[in-house]
Amino acid sequence: MAFIISAAVVVAVLFVSAAALMLQIDSAPDAAPVDMGGNRVHLEDPLPEGQTASSPTRARFTVGAVGLDVPLDTLDATDGVIEPPGFTSAYWVENRGVSFENPADGTVFVAMHSLRGGGVAPGNYLIDVQNRRSKVQPGDAITVGASRYTVTQAGPVQKTDIADRSDIWADSPGRLVVITCLQRPQGGPSVQNMVIEAQLQPDSGK
Repeated sequence: MAFIISAAVVVAVLFVSAAALMLQIDSAPDAAPVDMGGNRVHLEDPLPEGQTASSPTRARFTVGAVGLDVPLDTLDATDGVIEPPGFTSAYWVENRGVSFENPADGTVFVAMHSLRGGGVAPGNYLIDVQNRRSKVQPGDAITVGASRYTVTQAGPVQKTDIADRSDIWADSPGRLVVITCLQRPQGGPSVQNMVIEAQLQPDSGK
């Protein structure tokens, strides 16, 4: 599938396996999804089956150090692809790792979009595009629902490599993995994901 570009905002979708998608922002139907600035996003092709909708959890995903506070919704990885269906929420990957409500049992995986060309999605809060790094630093706090984590590391991973990185997909007690696209200073489709890892704080999420 592909997204098309028209005016200004382009998204690079998260792929566990590879590739980059683009989107078009204008002349979109009223029912089209929007970014955090209210810009409508038109998808040329439908999202993969099983990812055309998400379920809200009534929980929030927050990173105080960068001012991010968004709803936490759910999605399923489909055929090795993690593709958030919206641009204003973080998404708990329900069929990877463990529930965000039972974080001590294993790894919680959360994914979200970032945009380029002026668009704003949750992932934009997490990345420093010009310096090709994470804005979130070790020691920063991330809250997922009622659970509070401390960031341990963050760094870019090639999209072509991420599916084979067993260290990223490992299921370890009290671990959080957050994935978004790392946009490029020169523009064009994203070729890397930013992967942020964190550890559950003592007595949190119990």
